[in-house]
Amino acid sequence: MQGTEGDRRRFALDSPVDRRPIAEFEVDSRIDVETAVARARAAQPGWAARSTSERAKILRKAIDVIVAHRADITQTIEAETGKPHVEALGVEIVPSCDFLNYWTGRARRDLRPHRQRLHGYLRPFKKLYVQYQPLGVVGVITPWNAPFVLTINPVVQALLAGNTVVYKPSEVTPGSGEWVARVLHEAGVPDDVVQVVRGDGETGAALVDSAIDKVCFTGSVATGRKIASSCAQRLVPYTLELGGKDAMIVCADADLERAAAGAVYLSMFNTGQVCMSVERIYVVDSVADEFIALVAEKAAAVTCGPGAADMGPLFWDRQLDIVTRHIADAEEQGAKIPVGGARVPGDGLYFQPTVVVDAHHDMQIMTEETFGPVASIMRVRDEDEAIRLANDSRYGLSGSVFTKDAAKAQRIAARLITGSVVHNDSSVIYGVPEAPFGGRKESGVGQVNGVHALRGFTHAQPVLIDRWQPARESIWYPYTDRTIRDLDQLIQHGFGKKLLRRLLS
Repeated sequence: MQGTEGDRRRFALDSPVDRRPIAEFEVDSRIDVETAVARARAAQPGWAARSTSERAKILRKAIDVIVAHRADITQTIEAETGKPHVEALGVEIVPSCDFLNYWTGRARRDLRPHRQRLHGYLRPFKKLYVQYQPLGVVGVITPWNAPFVLTINPVVQALLAGNTVVYKPSEVTPGSGEWVARVLHEAGVPDDVVQVVRGDGETGAALVDSAIDKVCFTGSVATGRKIASSCAQRLVPYTLELGGKDAMIVCADADLERAAAGAVYLSMFNTGQVCMSVERIYVVDSVADEFIALVAEKAAAVTCGPGAADMGPLFWDRQLDIVTRHIADAEEQGAKIPVGGARVPGDGLYFQPTVVVDAHHDMQIMTEETFGPVASIMRVRDEDEAIRLANDSRYGLSGSVFTKDAAKAQRIAARLITGSVVHNDSSVIYGVPEAPFGGRKESGVGQVNGVHALRGFTHAQPVLIDRWQPARESIWYPYTDRTIRDLDQLIQHGFGKKLLRRLLS
């Protein structure tokens, strides 16, 4: 809900558990955003002048701050999202501490200047060094489904690389996102080095349009397109982690007990509101009956509703409309709903754990991002058909393959047009910092995490150094017959003879 007070817009937050008011906040204006960016710009040289080790030491202290304040942080997350306490700890706090521990441990090694070996005929004359310069001010816009961890991870990466950061959490979970700045300031990061602005899409647009040097966005495809267009006009780099419609392939040789448990959990944890949630399940027909029976049994056992241990509400009322529409469309087109399929009675945004059977690609539930607690199952003849259907999507964020044969999982993964693939699991890939994470097709642009994550917030500057000063450069003015003869000899003997060609590589 939003209103105005004088010239200021205000947002009122309702609990997704019972719709009672829980907080209200003032929306930052375009001028507020520009002021924050200006302060970040002024603070950036001083932050970048600190050594990487010093920045890492400060940011590593944030782990202790999170541990000390974990009860307060999770209380805010649970109030704004309705997540069960287990998920507030397991989805938000544990990976945040792990990311901080990992990136602060790697920063010095990943960001130090290094010498790059040169090839061929250049090697006797030049030495190449690569050094990593911070970009300046980074703008980060983060979503409501994992508001703490999906904020702290890119913010910390950008800070370690020597940038300052202005970030905007979702208007649905502003308090959860604001905890990131509070934690980092308590750890010793100067106030102007990391700042939070509050607001909705207007505030986000103001941040994207401001004098920043990179945008890191996690959210919807529609907003991602707008950000890409704005950044293209100013030639500002960006990374976009957008929607997903992740496919799970259940092979005939899968451990069906594990596959069924995975289908239920991986489509329903965090109330299904994870960009790498299992949203489409393709099961080989020869094992489909047993698999479907197991999925229905396990989904029916998931507890949901106020005070339930397993599944909380949807975090946003708009998402309830989407899930309801997708289920209705599937039923109209002949799908069966053996478990769930409806909103839980009451004031909260709870939706029953749901299993959809006999799904097909004319249904919205198999083509559009549902982002809810729904396991949608389609029978296929064989693994080849499963691969074809998994690739029949405008999304390509992640995917999973359930089989007892690891080599088969790798072969199938090589044929899937998706950002990542997980064997006998799903969603966990974002929590593996060594793995580059990003989508293909409409699921995003660029990657976060992985061995080049910190360098993604820098400019890799090559510096070419003379080994020795020659008396005469080979092709500087004036051009002579000797210049032509030397070049022709290089082409004829250096590249025209296979042995020498290998030596020059």
